[in-house]
Amino acid sequence: MVAKVISGKTIRGVLSYNEDKVTEGSAICLSAVGFRHEANRLSFNQKLETIVGYQQKNERTQVNAVHISLNFDKSDRLDANRLSSIAETYMNKIGFGLQPFLVYQHFDAAHPHIHIVTTNIQRDGTRIPLHNIGRTHSEKARKEIESEFNLVKAQGRKIANEFLKPIDLAAADYGKSETKRTISNIVNTVIRSYKFTSIHELNAVLKQYNVIADRGSEGSMVRNMNGLRYSIVDTNSNMIGIPIKASSIYGKPTLNFLNEKYTVNELLRSPHKEQLKRLIDDELKRSTSFDSLVQSLIGKNVYPVLRKNQEGKIYGVTFIDNNTKCVFNGSDIGKQYSAKGILDRFSDLAKNSKVHIPTIGTRNTDIKYSAPVHTGSSDLQSQNNTTGLLTTLTGAHLDKSDVDSNLKKKRRKKKGRSL
Repeated sequence: MVAKVISGKTIRGVLSYNEDKVTEGSAICLSAVGFRHEANRLSFNQKLETIVGYQQKNERTQVNAVHISLNFDKSDRLDANRLSSIAETYMNKIGFGLQPFLVYQHFDAAHPHIHIVTTNIQRDGTRIPLHNIGRTHSEKARKEIESEFNLVKAQGRKIANEFLKPIDLAAADYGKSETKRTISNIVNTVIRSYKFTSIHELNAVLKQYNVIADRGSEGSMVRNMNGLRYSIVDTNSNMIGIPIKASSIYGKPTLNFLNEKYTVNELLRSPHKEQLKRLIDDELKRSTSFDSLVQSLIGKNVYPVLRKNQEGKIYGVTFIDNNTKCVFNGSDIGKQYSAKGILDRFSDLAKNSKVHIPTIGTRNTDIKYSAPVHTGSSDLQSQNNTTGLLTTLTGAHLDKSDVDSNLKKKRRKKKGRSL
């Protein structure tokens, strides 16, 4: 079992996240401990009012929302009653047994897991300390529960990470479900699962699910205020529907939040760089064209993503390794893995190819790029029915979220000097 305790400032956001999962059919509320009625007889407002009633007894404490997830191994046989018992036992052991708490079973991952929603403000207005609760209480409780309920033990990071490995998400389909709920689910799962170090690397992953993180165009209020919003996109990466502010999504995946993730992810993805490099090298040796390289990489569950600036010039390639959930800019792996390096490698073969390969700095408006979209199936290799060369490259289109404004300024100055 793996336990994760997250504290926050808004119980409404935590409750909405779990209730939205129930609404979309990917979760159920198993139990409501410390409430007037059973879970199936409580409305959203009744659940919220009970917890808020505790929080109002101590308005000085700002961090008063607690969101806990308990994750189990695939081989653990856990029905609803057993999960509820584990939740109550865990809450008692960490000192939250007398608190009102809701237990939700989620079905959006390959492993069994539950979410617990509560507050650390007690009936008398005192607060339960959350500092180091994972180390001082949760870890001890986890080990005891593994023995009491005969669960698979989480010993070491390798097993823990396997427990937390998500299943493939279904891509956003505008109009099929509520926009904010769809975007929130995709964004939170991607941010939690993938290791990226820039917004364009994040977007490379998000576009697999028809979502994009948008900083706004140069000079816009969103860009000037250092804001960020998320939107559903169509197959041509045009934003459709109303964008959702990052600050309104549960977990608040704003630019400041992402900047903190970049530093951590840089360290977490580092051990996987050589593995990806060897995989690309092996496929380069076997490939006779850029087309065959792309298709072979996708067959290995690695997606190469071309990036273009506003002039339509290809200026980079990003590799999404869906095996390790790591994202690397090509040039970060090595010069020969950059967009220019790979395109140059096959430039001679491209002259004799029936399919035109656009070179760096060339805008080819005849070629359309479409992303291989996740449909919820865990077998990504089924997406190898590509119909042409770069149609398999995810997101090889204009990405307004990460175009370097300094590059655009330099181009304007250069053009001015040449006149």
